[in-house]
Amino acid sequence: MEKIGFIGLGIMGKPMALNLIKAGYRVNVLSASNASGILKEAGASLIDNIAELSKHSDIIITMLPDSPEVKNVVSEVLEGINSGSLFIDMSTISPAVSLEIFTIMKDKGVSALDAPVSGGQVGAEAGTLSIMTGGSEDSFNRALPVFQAMGKNIVLIGDAGAGQVTKACNQMIVGITIQAVAEAFSMAKKAGVDLEKMRDVLLGGFAQSRILDLHGKRMIDGNFVPGFKVKLHKKDMGIALQTGANHNVSLKATELIAGLMNQLVSEGHGELDHSSLFMLQEGK
Repeated sequence: MEKIGFIGLGIMGKPMALNLIKAGYRVNVLSASNASGILKEAGASLIDNIAELSKHSDIIITMLPDSPEVKNVVSEVLEGINSGSLFIDMSTISPAVSLEIFTIMKDKGVSALDAPVSGGQVGAEAGTLSIMTGGSEDSFNRALPVFQAMGKNIVLIGDAGAGQVTKACNQMIVGITIQAVAEAFSMAKKAGVDLEKMRDVLLGGFAQSRILDLHGKRMIDGNFVPGFKVKLHKKDMGIALQTGANHNVSLKATELIAGLMNQLVSEGHGELDHSSLFMLQEGK
């Protein structure tokens, strides 16, 4: 089995790396990471810097917050990565940056995939993430056993950047649907309707969705402990808007939700779950 270097051991990255170890992969992680102790206990090897980690790994995976962090890490990865290696970015970043990274890696003799994920912390921990991939078929086939240790719905979407465009679309649909549920619940609540009963019956009809199920319950309970933080979804909506602008596509609903998420962050709620859009709807 190929040796994997995993960079980015946050809410998503840590369980993803743990699942790789459970699947039998030898995993290298950075010793400075806050989760390095947990990973070491599970069987990972600790390495002091990114260049060395890249040198001693066949496949390098990044799971980072945004495009600037990925670009910074890539600059250090390039110092150690070997020709013939595979670089997989599973972060959610700009499709344009993914294309830039693909070209840089190709010039170094390295294959690259953009492979953002959906499913949140729950999916990362359960190994049931949806993985949407951009890149060559050969690189995808090489990565597939690795992806199968972390996810269930794994699709090669198209060429480099296609995975990130798909993830932007995913985030648009999720954000807009959360707001639809928030508005419906707010109206029903003001009308004196029992939200639990309404949620139950709607889940049996055409309006059913995982967002109505999971985030509807969060809204009813007022539980906004993050599974996915508002500040990260705000970033993703910015990527979607920029991608739309690049292709001359009007994204009016996306622009509206991005504005609401900006408001939540500006009011100090960026660390809450994105279902906290309900708070704005309720005037809290």
